[in-house]
Amino acid sequence: MDPLDLDLNPRIAAGVRRARLKSVRDLLCASALELQSLTGLSPSDVQQLLATAAAACRAHPPVPAVVLHLGECPRLESGLRLSVGCAVLDELLRGGLPAGGITELSGQSSAGKTQLALQLCLCVQYPTQYGGLDSGAVYICTENCFPIRRLQQLISDQHALRPDVPPSLISTLKFSDRVYVEHAADLDSLQRCLSRRVPLLLARGLVRLLVLDSVAAVFRGEFQAAEWQERTRQMLSVSSTLHRLSWDFATPVLCINQVADVFGDSDNPLGPLSTSVAPALGLTWANQVTVRLMMVRSQATVSRGNQHSALRRLEVVFGPHLARRGAHVAVWKEGVQGVTRSTSY
Repeated sequence: MDPLDLDLNPRIAAGVRRARLKSVRDLLCASALELQSLTGLSPSDVQQLLATAAAACRAHPPVPAVVLHLGECPRLESGLRLSVGCAVLDELLRGGLPAGGITELSGQSSAGKTQLALQLCLCVQYPTQYGGLDSGAVYICTENCFPIRRLQQLISDQHALRPDVPPSLISTLKFSDRVYVEHAADLDSLQRCLSRRVPLLLARGLVRLLVLDSVAAVFRGEFQAAEWQERTRQMLSVSSTLHRLSWDFATPVLCINQVADVFGDSDNPLGPLSTSVAPALGLTWANQVTVRLMMVRSQATVSRGNQHSALRRLEVVFGPHLARRGAHVAVWKEGVQGVTRSTSY
């Protein structure tokens, strides 16, 4: 973009021409002091120049948290949520995953993160009156093979998980045909997938849910400790792409994350109240997340009929419209469900 295409005061535009700045990138990569020296403009003029250039690069203005809370975002259908397929968890999440921004689900191995992600890939295919978005899902694997057998098991048991949906409707849905699986073993593959293939699926209306499993894998393995600046830059680039896809297509984005041990003060704002671990990737990634959820597995077990499951807890760490609380859950053959009083410990 030519700086002369920006809506600038003639005096500021003349200073840009004197400095021979060729693009908005040149403007934003220079400090305010450097721009003052190059253009001969006053500090206030330079700040106006930088603000105009930044606004031109931003596809959409920022959305205040209170607007998200009230469901008044003009780019989204009012209060649009993707149901989790369980009344207990939908109540915890105030309707489900928001269709704007990044929802992170973190937890230790075997906590149930992938189980919940697979369940959402099926929930999104239901009509909106049943909490779905009447579309498919794209599932990006970065470290493990896609669990196709577990997905098929969940599909076969949808009648048990969703008694609120007429069986005749469930039988007409071709669940497996609407889950698109991508494998991205490194950062370059992930960026190509997010910039080329995923936008095509979204633009054609084939998917309305994006799952990234997991976000930490591509960053933990590709960078050394001394390369933290490049790691941060790439992390911000990926998060920016995810946010843009989410807002442009009113699509929930679910990022599964790994965890790391936390030492020292037990009052940990990045993780849940009931554990000493925190999601990986630190503050840089935490600031890119709209809603942070965490799945914690305990040593206790629960039973229902002839099924047994380790007791888990799904906790809300933060979110602009959610209270910091949690709910007990179990992973049954038919899927992830909240634990009620009728379930035996």
